[in-house]
Amino acid sequence: MARSELHSRRVEAVRAWTSFVERGDGAERLVRPEILSSWARSEAAISPDVTQAPLADEGETAEIWRGSPLQTAVQRVEAELRRTAEDGDLVVAVTDADTRILWTYGGRVMRRKAETVNFVPGGRWDDQSVGTNALDLANRLATPAMVFSAEHYAPIVHNWVCWAAPVHDPVSGRKLGVIDLSTTWDRTHPIGLATARVMAALIETAMPRSSHHPTFGGSDDHDEPGLVMTLLGTVETRLDGQRLLLNRRQTEVLALLAMHPEGLSLEHLHALVYGDQAVTLSTLKAEVSHLRAALGGQLSSRPYRLMMPVHTDVDHVLSLLRGGHVGAAVEAYGGDLLPGTNSPALGELADYVAVALREALLADPQPDAVVRYIELAPYDTEVIEVCLAALGNRPHPAVPLLKGRLAVARA
Repeated sequence: MARSELHSRRVEAVRAWTSFVERGDGAERLVRPEILSSWARSEAAISPDVTQAPLADEGETAEIWRGSPLQTAVQRVEAELRRTAEDGDLVVAVTDADTRILWTYGGRVMRRKAETVNFVPGGRWDDQSVGTNALDLANRLATPAMVFSAEHYAPIVHNWVCWAAPVHDPVSGRKLGVIDLSTTWDRTHPIGLATARVMAALIETAMPRSSHHPTFGGSDDHDEPGLVMTLLGTVETRLDGQRLLLNRRQTEVLALLAMHPEGLSLEHLHALVYGDQAVTLSTLKAEVSHLRAALGGQLSSRPYRLMMPVHTDVDHVLSLLRGGHVGAAVEAYGGDLLPGTNSPALGELADYVAVALREALLADPQPDAVVRYIELAPYDTEVIEVCLAALGNRPHPAVPLLKGRLAVARA
């Protein structure tokens, strides 16, 4: 961006912040909904005059870091993280799931700036501790986030721009924390958010194998904060561990919002839900209003967007497949996505997941995974035949089961 354009953008951000802090209104037309929501949370918890982030206990922070799979992953890619920080004069930070910084590295200039505001290990950067920032938004919304200049609630970082992306266990899908890249506002670059995404993916690929264990669908998920949706086979939605009673259409709307963390306009959401059906926009608005009430108001408008962490078994299965964990993906796959849905978008997604799983098995026909798969797709003889061919004459407990199912399917 040209410096003049950046300066104008900064002036607009300061004007919006001033309107909110001094008058309490007028900012809703000037900033993004997620920024406004975070400002409201920040205002209720802290003074804008905060001078630095609070620090957690140093020993406790060090212990959490030592026991985290993030430590191993960061050590494996530390050279790349340091190079990124030095080349762009950035400060790079990795947090835990509570937005407490566990590790940082900074270029010469940004390192000093970071230290003055406790952007260091132990610093608590949730928005109720230090105000609106990208680390908190990425962690809270489970999607990459950018906060520019006075979009931060605390003036101590009005001279910063920050890009952050969540980091998940690539198998279980469990959120581990976020990675953040920060520099001065005048060094804003369109590639910043994409770089944060790449760095998050780099850390995820470097996770120790011992941390890879599927948990989605287990009893622990009932305690998972935020929204947890089971859409494959059995359908269930829980918010902060409590089951939500939703009708089918509301579940479809919520699923589409979960699949589009960037948000959807009313018209786009209508097309995804109803296709060319003759259903009014008012009908969809009524469904969204019910969902907003059920979610405690954590659904913004213009665009419609979920304002909380979201976990779905669909994302979990696709993440497993991307990581090459075919057996775990089959185990996590409960069946067709929302069977019988007449939403064109969800129908396409259902086909995509089913075909992706099948193709992964054809490429890597693990016998135990195929046995599990044919419980869900008993007449998919090609997968059975490919698996038997791969086994050849080797003995395996799955062979009689596969041959029996093949005989039944051909009868």
